[in-house]
Amino acid sequence: MKHIIGGNPVPPAPQATTIRVDEDAAGQRLDNFLMRHLKGVPKTHVYRIIRSGEVRVNKGRASADARLAAGDTVRLPPLRISERVAEKAEAMTQAMAHGAPARDFPILFEDEQLLVIDKPAGVAVHGGSGVSFGVIEQLRMARPEAKFLELVHRLDRDTSGILLIAKKRSALTRLQSQFRERETGKTYLALVAGHWPANRKVLDKPLYKYLLPGKDGSAGEGERRVKVVSRDDPNGMPSVTLVKVRETTATSFTLLEVTIKTGRTHQIRVHLASEGYPIAGDDKYGDFGLNKKLLQSGPRPGLKRMFLHAWRLQFNHPASGERMELLAPLPTELEAFSDHAAPSSS
Repeated sequence: MKHIIGGNPVPPAPQATTIRVDEDAAGQRLDNFLMRHLKGVPKTHVYRIIRSGEVRVNKGRASADARLAAGDTVRLPPLRISERVAEKAEAMTQAMAHGAPARDFPILFEDEQLLVIDKPAGVAVHGGSGVSFGVIEQLRMARPEAKFLELVHRLDRDTSGILLIAKKRSALTRLQSQFRERETGKTYLALVAGHWPANRKVLDKPLYKYLLPGKDGSAGEGERRVKVVSRDDPNGMPSVTLVKVRETTATSFTLLEVTIKTGRTHQIRVHLASEGYPIAGDDKYGDFGLNKKLLQSGPRPGLKRMFLHAWRLQFNHPASGERMELLAPLPTELEAFSDHAAPSSS
């Protein structure tokens, strides 16, 4: 029932709610569990209601890092969110109900624990930053019966290739732990301008992430960028990339197998460009004059995207522990471009 004051409808006061923890959420920290269920509520407020004891687990107080078990009951206090956030959330809900594109992607592997797809270039892995719907939102729309679908890791929007999605909370936790502990093997195929020196195999350069100035000149409001910094820079993040020459072409390009030991933003793109060998088609760190020429088709197909592809992924299955290796073949447009560049005779 709506209450009327001065002719304006006033929504009823929010009520406390109770959520039962299911098996997919078992083992999750309380703070992460709340952030998943309280979309639009600032993190600072989530931690405040935990500290104050307004959040109750099985009728008792609990700390933010408390691990939940299947069957636990979590009481949430009455919460209000800003009108702007509420309108945004409602708009998103309506869009997903009526206009979000449901889409499945080429499947490389699937069982009850995880889904592995071959992501095309030009598709963000999730919505945000001017993108309404990414891979995960489209998969959820295509699979309304799925109780749990979450990204295990990320790929740049312009990068194609292997992407892992967990179908259970336990699988997500175990797989993300492998990524953090560097127990996975992630190898990409990248085409660079020039003949890469075969003896240049390890790039160990700290990286620093920053924001370009905004359109109005305001600092730190524009696009995200990454650069190499000195080893003594306190802001530098250790970053290691392994490079192996796969094929050198007669047309001044080298196809590389690039394995990353750390997973920094834009790591491969920045490391290769810092050596003077930018990835063909890279619109952020590449050779813009060359990219413009590569766009033009002629005797060879034009290159209309960045030539970076997540080709091979090695990891331990989250349930069985079996070591797995998955491969995603080069997309048709990259295969056509690389096929035209004949191997060098040298």
